[in-house]
Amino acid sequence: MRVGFTLVDVFTDVPFAGNQLCVVPEPPDDLGSATMQVLAREIGFSETTYVTAVRESGYDVRIFTPVSELRFAGHPTLGTAFTLVRLGVVPASVVQTSTAGDVPVEVDLGAGAATMRQLPAEFGEPFDDRGAVARAAGVEADDLGPGPIAPVSTGIIHLMVPVVGEDALRRASRDDRGCVTVCERAGVESLYLFAVRGRGDVMARMFDRSAEIGEDAATGSAAGPLGAYLSEHDAGGMPGHVTIAQGEMIGRPSFIEVDVARHDAGWVAFVGGGVQIVGEGSFEL
Repeated sequence: MRVGFTLVDVFTDVPFAGNQLCVVPEPPDDLGSATMQVLAREIGFSETTYVTAVRESGYDVRIFTPVSELRFAGHPTLGTAFTLVRLGVVPASVVQTSTAGDVPVEVDLGAGAATMRQLPAEFGEPFDDRGAVARAAGVEADDLGPGPIAPVSTGIIHLMVPVVGEDALRRASRDDRGCVTVCERAGVESLYLFAVRGRGDVMARMFDRSAEIGEDAATGSAAGPLGAYLSEHDAGGMPGHVTIAQGEMIGRPSFIEVDVARHDAGWVAFVGGGVQIVGEGSFEL
């Protein structure tokens, strides 16, 4: 059995940068969860997606890391939608459905870009053990910014960790045991460290709770929450627009564009960026 896939780089305007994604646009009906997980581990990217149904207005997707299935993820949403629009099976304005809910996506093939409207941001209680966070991130306690260290979610919960200055952010180093401990205590998937460099200009690094993922190149599911966090706490020139630079420290420079607006349900983030198709192939099963 041959299972086709497309390789995609997301949050970049050039190939071989941004965050890598494997999209399986037409998995066989009998491709089970265990095999999906094995293939995601085999490809080794931070995420692999499987399109399990296509409708006139949208599609259903399952998202796997090398170690587990996710309810939602950012760059897989953009990369999967872009791939399906390119194949001509869904319209440029499309709705992705995952276990986290429905996410509208706008694809611009000509510009090589896509943007999603994330779910309204949900804020958790601040995580007050700043010493544990500093140890998990490999920085000094004084390197942490004055703002709250707090979980925020637009589908996946990430811990927002303000850092004083770009230099401190560059010095950060993921401590495996410390990161797992803090993520478990805070009930989050990652530490999202960020430094505000200027109005609407932020540098970020994502330390995942899983050692197999480690540091992520570009995290759309954390970028939206960060935009909401900056808006909620009146930091970084928000609300409005912010560009988040991520991935430089692991050789995958990425740029995430975030627009945030206040709606009745709370802060809503629109997260977008460049999308590049870099390869196609197939698994032989």
